[in-house]
Amino acid sequence: MTTEPSPGQVAPQAGPPRADRRAEQRAVRRRGRGRIALVLALLAAGGTAAAVALHRGESAPSASRHLAPVWQVRSPAADDELIGSWVTGKFLVRASTRGGVTAYDLADGSTAWTAALPPEVGGGGTQPCAMSPTLTAAGLGTVAFGKDGHTCTTLAGVDAATGTVLWTVPLVDAAHPTAMGAKTYLQGGVATVVGENFLGGLDVRTGHRVWGFHARGDYCNAYTWGGAGVVLVDDYCADSKTPFTLTAYDGRTGRTLWSRDQDTHTDIAHVFSGSPLIVSEHAAGEDSVRVVAPSGTTRKLVVGDTELAPGNDSDADHSARLVGDVLVTPASTAHGSEIDAFDTATGAKLWRYPATALATATASGDRVYVLAGSPSAPQLVSLDARTGQAHAVAALPDATAKQGFTAGTVYVTPDGGVLELDAQGTGVGVRFSR
Repeated sequence: MTTEPSPGQVAPQAGPPRADRRAEQRAVRRRGRGRIALVLALLAAGGTAAAVALHRGESAPSASRHLAPVWQVRSPAADDELIGSWVTGKFLVRASTRGGVTAYDLADGSTAWTAALPPEVGGGGTQPCAMSPTLTAAGLGTVAFGKDGHTCTTLAGVDAATGTVLWTVPLVDAAHPTAMGAKTYLQGGVATVVGENFLGGLDVRTGHRVWGFHARGDYCNAYTWGGAGVVLVDDYCADSKTPFTLTAYDGRTGRTLWSRDQDTHTDIAHVFSGSPLIVSEHAAGEDSVRVVAPSGTTRKLVVGDTELAPGNDSDADHSARLVGDVLVTPASTAHGSEIDAFDTATGAKLWRYPATALATATASGDRVYVLAGSPSAPQLVSLDARTGQAHAVAALPDATAKQGFTAGTVYVTPDGGVLELDAQGTGVGVRFSR
């Protein structure tokens, strides 16, 4: 185990009062589990509108194949909160506030290992609070720990094959002793830490510092967001001729990608993609989802009266993704939950499909998988990313229908199995059907 100094300070030092703005921001993120309402003008009749394949009124196709229950794991506590997950060739690795970081054998659901912080660093808290959405090609990932699921004191590198904690880095120090929220992402061999205390990149193999954030001036505050490959910093520097800027940094190197001068602050609600950069942006008088060019210029996606989310109603889920140049994302309307697809080159909405959750396929491919159908007869449905054409893959077993999957993470394994991870500890935490 090695330890390194914290990556970079981003805690507010000076600037205009932000307490009211931060409180409003937290309230917005609590509504709909972090989703913001995106009310944009609808496309004019004709033209692009005619090309949108809308499937709201259609019933899910009927599957002839039926999956059977293989194994399930109960949640460790009623207040257990899913933090994140990985799927390897052998294991499901699940991180939750009450269950820690545990690997389950995909064959039978037996516990393969449980990761534990070294005793000398565990005093700051041992509950997972953040987890990299992905692993490196060598099977390494990062997990942050703290006293609860929302404040982090330690970042750790974890080998997903064995559960070995390879290194730890403190996310608090004598100058900044208060634990704050953090996120962690991987890009190549670099793990970024994106938090209210610290911001920077670490070598995922060793924990050694690769880059750290440096403020533009001596009297600045900074607010940060991130995703795989990118870090966004909205700052105010009282000693600069340009007080407000929004800047994008390369998550691997810390290099500035672009910087935009502003008249006031901009809030980023979600980062859907790092390349191309796609974000939900809250600015004065408008909420929008935008595709950002390498120069920093933006164009809107035609979202309409729809709320987009980067995952299935849970911060632990990261199922929204690009399939070629199509962004596929969970969404909700007044009619219920759905999956939406957008052409990132034109901004047009391609299709929408009523579904409970967007699944992540653990094997490569361009098909989109969703859980759809009625609560009493859920099905795995495959959709064409460009057209939204649906094909029923399999009906889920009755055991799933009795509890009803509503939020969390869904994986489709290469052998056609379905892993369902509930976001909250409501009984069964994991179900595997095949």
